[in-house]
Amino acid sequence: NTISVDQMVAGQLGYATRFPSIVLGSHLQQSQSYTSGGVMIPAETSPAKLFAKLFLEGKPDEVRAEKRRLDQGKSILDQLKSQTDAVRRRASRSDHHLLNDYLESVCRTEKSIGEVQGWLDKPKPTVDAEQPQDIPNIQELIGRIELLVDLVPLIVQTDSSRVISIMIQDHGPLNIEGVSQPHHILSHHGQDKEKIGQLQRIETEILKCFARLLGGLKEKQESGRELLKSTSVLFGSNLGNANSHDTNNLPIILAGGNYKHGGFVEFEKNSNTQLSNLFLTMLAKMGIESESFGQSTGVLSW
Repeated sequence: NTISVDQMVAGQLGYATRFPSIVLGSHLQQSQSYTSGGVMIPAETSPAKLFAKLFLEGKPDEVRAEKRRLDQGKSILDQLKSQTDAVRRRASRSDHHLLNDYLESVCRTEKSIGEVQGWLDKPKPTVDAEQPQDIPNIQELIGRIELLVDLVPLIVQTDSSRVISIMIQDHGPLNIEGVSQPHHILSHHGQDKEKIGQLQRIETEILKCFARLLGGLKEKQESGRELLKSTSVLFGSNLGNANSHDTNNLPIILAGGNYKHGGFVEFEKNSNTQLSNLFLTMLAKMGIESESFGQSTGVLSW
């Protein structure tokens, strides 16, 4: 429960874009994105709200209210910093390092507020797309995923953010033809052929959403070439066998990013290669140097 790879990249890039990262979820605020302190970043589940935040200019009074909120935040941080000296005099020597960590966090937050304020006065990008309408019915899993993935090419093309994560969450009953049981129950199929068949129907539709995302990135151009060639897209699951909650031999797809593609790579099956080795490889591809990430043992090659 330390920092997730998307947030490590976001921390390195900072406010080079309006949003250092965008965290999305298909149903719940649960996400796979964690800060350096191990705190989960809540996911945005409304494509309509996200579109407005990205591409629709706020009313003047809304912008003024946002500026006041940020100014109040800076004022609070100033007060916290001014009280630190008094606390330091009372604190033991062993607690000084905690205070230093705390002050460093306050300074980072203060810098972030200043950078956000800088973006408030810049016009938002315009896009040739209508604001999506949210699908309130959580049984419409595929439609909800499609709305999220359709926003990704727009986000990348307008350089609104360079780090985007989407978590497809566990859902109950689904409106998918031939599926009569909840997704989670079907994942614990016990080798029952009927359940496996229904599970395949669900996961086939989810993979079609992934294909839709790749297609959207191929259609958009940046400096005369497909967005997909400059965008690394990682797709996969946290379980290799959901039936037994087995975390070995994970099914992972890496697309785009100008890697060498076109084949299936099977790493050593009985002495599992760490997924974080792939993360380390992706970080290096982005020019972010790191000796290790998570449980990595080195970069991957194929």
